[in-house]
Amino acid sequence: MSRDSAAFASFRLNGKLALVTGATSGLGQHFAGVLAQAGARVVLAARRLDRLTQIAQELKSAGYEVYAVEMDVSDAASVTRAFDSMAQWGVVDIVVNNAGITVTKPALEHTVTDFDNVMGTNLRGAWLVATEAARRLVRAKQGGCIVNVASILAERVAGGVAPYAISKAGVLQTTKALALELARHRIRVNALLPGYIATDLNKEFLSSEAGDKLRARIPSRRFGALGDLDGPLLLLASDAGAAMSGAALAVDGAHLVSSL
Repeated sequence: MSRDSAAFASFRLNGKLALVTGATSGLGQHFAGVLAQAGARVVLAARRLDRLTQIAQELKSAGYEVYAVEMDVSDAASVTRAFDSMAQWGVVDIVVNNAGITVTKPALEHTVTDFDNVMGTNLRGAWLVATEAARRLVRAKQGGCIVNVASILAERVAGGVAPYAISKAGVLQTTKALALELARHRIRVNALLPGYIATDLNKEFLSSEAGDKLRARIPSRRFGALGDLDGPLLLLASDAGAAMSGAALAVDGAHLVSSL
């Protein structure tokens, strides 16, 4: 094998079992397809099993090995049940902790319920899934990797989404804490920090006047596309990133380093 082909081969995920949470739409659905195309067997997880089954069938029709499992990431019992169910397909090697929600309103209008719901899914959920996966990898005495999908709002803030930003900052610190403790078990933990990525859920806002003003503050003067995340995701999920753990990889068109 040539040096070039070996480098490309290191991004392949053949033989790996990957879990993607929040896989019913947007980033999660896209990530599932990327991992499948790279050779992984992929488990889609979310609360809406009917929608997951539909997406899984679409990927199966394209020739990929894909499964669906119901999981509420904020519920420890649900997470454990889902992992027990997934055991029939093997030990999960790759976790993409993508499930997340937000509530948009001024900080002083957020209710305790708003805050708890956002933290429960975004932070508690990421912790529950990551630690459940890690315990099983340790018992199996095999390495693996966890990719926590955070946000550029983990490092800087925006108005109207305080609980979301707080939760993603927590996800970033969770990534570093777990990377430290799990390194001796050959489990890598990294964070992916997307900037503003155009999806079906936000395209109306991004194409509005407010969206145009937001775009003007991004040094690249463009919003990201889902495909912009493919390479970074595969780097963190594959042997190409074998020496990376505790890293925060921003994909944001230089938004985080924009001038204050």
